[in-house]
Amino acid sequence: MPPRRGDRGQVALEFVGMVPLILLLIAAVWECVLIGYAFSLAGNAADEAARAGAVKGDGACASAAAKHIGGAWTMSADCGEAGSLYKATVKLNVPVFYPGLDIGVPITGTAGAAMERED
Repeated sequence: MPPRRGDRGQVALEFVGMVPLILLLIAAVWECVLIGYAFSLAGNAADEAARAGAVKGDGACASAAAKHIGGAWTMSADCGEAGSLYKATVKLNVPVFYPGLDIGVPITGTAGAAMERED
């Protein structure tokens, strides 16, 4: 009677089959973290830009937004007065796996601050 092998090697086979799924899940979670971080960065940069623009004007607005976003991110800032408020909109492109590699879909952060011009 030949010896029975049973389940020998089954764990290794299941591990090899699950590794791609685990890596795909990790990549999806990482992408979600980056998108959330981009929303946070855009909102904070818009806040800082609106505050700087309300006090010092348009030039300060754009430079304040750029100061709070790292160089790896693709960013654009739109600043201007809207009645008694100074509004800033910061757009960041959605990163793919790391900032700098993006798909061109913008994430927008918008903020406003009361006008406080220094004359």
